[in-house]
Amino acid sequence: MRAIRRFTVRTSLPAALADLDELAHNLRWSWHAPTRDLFARIDPELWEQVHGDPVALLGALAPERLAELAADPEVVSAVRSAALDLREYVSAPRWYQRRQESEPGLPSSIAYFSPEFGITAVLPQYSGGLGILAGDHLKSASDLGVPIVGVGLLYGAGYFKQALTRDGWQVESYPVLDPDGMPLTLLREEDGTASTIRIGLPGDRTLHAHIWVAAVGRVPLLLLDSDVPENDEQARKVTDRLYGGGGEHRLQQELLLGVGGVRALRVWARLSGTPAPEVYHTNEGHAGFLGVERIRELVTDAGLGFDEALEAVRAATVFTTHTPVPAGIDRFETGLIERYFGGSNAEPGVPVDRVLALGAEDYPGGDPLVFNMAVMGLRLGGRANGVSLLHGEVSRGMFDGLWPGFDDTEVPITSVTNGVHARTWVDRRLSDLAEARLTDDQDWLRADAITDAELWGIRHTLREALVAEARRRVRRSWGDRGASPAELGWVDGVLDPDVLTIGFARRVPTYKRLTLMLRDPERLTRLLTDPERPIQLVIAGKSHPADEQGKRLIQQLVRFADQADVRHRIVFLPNYDIAMAQSLYPGCDVWLNNPLRPLEACGTSGMKAALNGGLNLSILDGWWDEWFDGENGWAIPTADGVEDADHRDDLEAAALYDLIENQVAPRFYDRDDHGLPQRWLAMVRHTLATLGPKVQATRMVGEYVDRLYTPAAVAGRALAGSADFTGARELAAWKGRVRSGWHGVRVDHVESGGVGEVPQVGDSLHVRAYVSLGELDPADVEVQVVHGRVSENDELDAFSTDPLTLDESYEAGRHAFAGDVRLESSGPFGYSVRVVPRHAGLSSVAEVGLVANA
Repeated sequence: MRAIRRFTVRTSLPAALADLDELAHNLRWSWHAPTRDLFARIDPELWEQVHGDPVALLGALAPERLAELAADPEVVSAVRSAALDLREYVSAPRWYQRRQESEPGLPSSIAYFSPEFGITAVLPQYSGGLGILAGDHLKSASDLGVPIVGVGLLYGAGYFKQALTRDGWQVESYPVLDPDGMPLTLLREEDGTASTIRIGLPGDRTLHAHIWVAAVGRVPLLLLDSDVPENDEQARKVTDRLYGGGGEHRLQQELLLGVGGVRALRVWARLSGTPAPEVYHTNEGHAGFLGVERIRELVTDAGLGFDEALEAVRAATVFTTHTPVPAGIDRFETGLIERYFGGSNAEPGVPVDRVLALGAEDYPGGDPLVFNMAVMGLRLGGRANGVSLLHGEVSRGMFDGLWPGFDDTEVPITSVTNGVHARTWVDRRLSDLAEARLTDDQDWLRADAITDAELWGIRHTLREALVAEARRRVRRSWGDRGASPAELGWVDGVLDPDVLTIGFARRVPTYKRLTLMLRDPERLTRLLTDPERPIQLVIAGKSHPADEQGKRLIQQLVRFADQADVRHRIVFLPNYDIAMAQSLYPGCDVWLNNPLRPLEACGTSGMKAALNGGLNLSILDGWWDEWFDGENGWAIPTADGVEDADHRDDLEAAALYDLIENQVAPRFYDRDDHGLPQRWLAMVRHTLATLGPKVQATRMVGEYVDRLYTPAAVAGRALAGSADFTGARELAAWKGRVRSGWHGVRVDHVESGGVGEVPQVGDSLHVRAYVSLGELDPADVEVQVVHGRVSENDELDAFSTDPLTLDESYEAGRHAFAGDVRLESSGPFGYSVRVVPRHAGLSSVAEVGLVANA
């Protein structure tokens, strides 16, 4: 019989053990091994049964067992000690607080918006890399003491659980999640009622949401939940599933995340007494409507006009794009946006046409009938970045239509390469060994601290653990597919702890090429079953429920792996999640990544493998393009320029097979007299030493603080002034004047001299430009000489800019500007002159999107 209502009954802890509730509800336990040890000690068998979930553990303990624990002085002491350690962690000054003593410009609070957060498997609010990255961002911010507040949605069924049919087809299920059974706390008003935010919907409806708080160390994560009694049936389903539905349902989710998220922050600041955010960071475009809500606040509460509020909002907003392909961007019909921001839903001072303009694809190749969330994110973000050097370059080319007249290199999108949270992803057996032996964190795994035999031994132990876990999962998966125990005797021989193990796990869109390894099944079979140098493959990944092509790729892979002659060497493990990843990364000797270059924005799974002593075997894409050095793994050659997709896949698959057969496997199996693969271990040591510091999310968060958050906070304060927003008003007025007068700006004539018939390095080129500024003043612009190396068709391939100074003014708004350019290098040289707007409040030369080229 199906229950008509479901809820979780929480345990009433004895007073002596009351601190266990605090420990269970702060997610620091997910990366703090001593706290997990404490919970495991309470009941080791039950701890295993609840899959390491402290809240579930406490809920399953019988009152008699709790009384017994409360009477044990050692347990009580351990609980109190752990609670004191947690309180010290969340309150003591850390890296950020120490910097604040000498750098008063650091922001007092930063809001970090993301549609998903992957923190622990017991809080399944993530689907893939975007969410894992967001979770690692919060954890590392907590470790550093960066004052971030996370904002997201609480999905009633999370993403989905993946299983396979007998013929290998992915099937999805959506178990209902109970917030009361998870490490969450409902935010309440002082009178005990649930705090609620409200958003108006078309048809005089209202969307209500409660706010759940997850404590991620010292970082609060606010999760909005629409499944509340105040909502009608349709509104309750807004947060039913992560990335569920489409069209209007997705728009409602993004409204709740952006608009509702800002309102939740206001409630949180009021109830917690913490400062309102000075900087707003939107992790991908899903939360872009936060900017519209902040504009509404300033129009309503500060009396600003739309343009003035826009400047104040832009200055303090950071936008991160993770999307290397247009298909990955959320786009809505403009009519849908009009319904939600116009008519009876329109806010005074925030006209719907101005909202539509924020997401308009009003550039060559754009669709005038759609509203683009990434475009809105860039227009509302005073600072924007991609997530690797290569992705920053791809993004600048992808969005260059927003800044016509500027070279791609000047498009104001920088990059901060992603990182991973080491304490989450490094296997404890390795981290404990390293911590016990190392005295200098910068000298990772010194040869005199850990011998080759010990290093090889721990790598074997991790591989052995993965084999055991894979066998357990394979057996369960085949059981779910309908196999009887009598059919599964072969599972005991799946994988071998002594065989070179290659891992591949990620989402399964087509560009990640799950099945590239199957281009030549016979050759792959030979590699898997080689009598002397076999390899084995452990594969996992989910396809979006609506992606039929992705599901077919999984089925193709599974059908190959089901074959009796290879199934002991290749496995597909369903339901890839954090729990699986934490055994998969450490146990693999090699991490494989073979996307279509340059469509992998970053791809952090290889970073996690590297921190565990794994070597990467990857296409030069994402972070690997940036940090591959020839000794930390292998780069798969790419067939760039080959237009036939099948032929390109064939070429790159052949290159992959060649690398495995001729380089990877021989190096793994080439052993010395002591049975150690010396050249392999040298690569492992090199990887840990060189990549270890780079791939840390603490490095990433530090870069965000220095390069994006702090400049955004300084710019935001400058425009806010002393709360009268004088700076925003002045900047908006200046931009309006420059835009209206730009039609009169042009370069009339350019003269040069100062070099002979054969220019020499060290010569100075004198440039004099005559420009018309119309109604604008010379102080409104900068006249620049653009110079550098030129191609055969006179295109400036790489260039620098130098400002020219005002030399003379004439009637009718004409002026002469002049300056010298020193010739620093030999070779083909060229120059041009241009006029761009100039103002101290601009974050980049291209911000206004105006340029007059000679």
